[in-house]
Amino acid sequence: MCSANIVSPRPYRKTKRALTEAETRQRIVEATVELHETLGPAKTTIKAIAERAGVQRATVYNHFPDLHVLFEACNAHYYERHPMPDPTSWVGIASPNERFRVAVRELYRWYEETEAMLSAGIRDIDAVPPAAREAFFGYFRHVARSLMTGRRERGRVRVRTAAAVGHAISFVTWHSLVREGSLTSEEAADLMEAMVGAAAG
Repeated sequence: MCSANIVSPRPYRKTKRALTEAETRQRIVEATVELHETLGPAKTTIKAIAERAGVQRATVYNHFPDLHVLFEACNAHYYERHPMPDPTSWVGIASPNERFRVAVRELYRWYEETEAMLSAGIRDIDAVPPAAREAFFGYFRHVARSLMTGRRERGRVRVRTAAAVGHAISFVTWHSLVREGSLTSEEAADLMEAMVGAAAG
């Protein structure tokens, strides 16, 4: 009985410690997300993260050996809460024009939701780790390909149409039309539909 009483608290202490470590890790990730969104990746330092999370710099390094690993965790956390529109959900739309109409509106709604993070991230794109940068741009290349699938344009008309589609799905285009041009996202989407239609002739 005595021996059992001595060893029984150990699993509890171990579980409690693991829970505390997980909570600390989560605070660090959330602090990084907040700083990326407000200051941008270029100005987000380990010191600033530690201060925002309420931990020591050494604690940040214990959980994340470098900024690249931390950046990946930050991205995973942010995109779990703000998932990118899924291009596979548009595959079943046979008409390329209807597919574009649906896609551009989903993208523009997502841009409204994630404007602060995307603005800071694109501004500081050189500070983004190469793998994360490639994943971000790769997503938009995939979107563009999915929106060009099934289109009948050929030659220079296809090149022009692809350029119009690429321009329409860009966050920079949405920001220019909505924030600088004072359009609603719906009006901006309508305008981009007209542009793609004109490009396709």
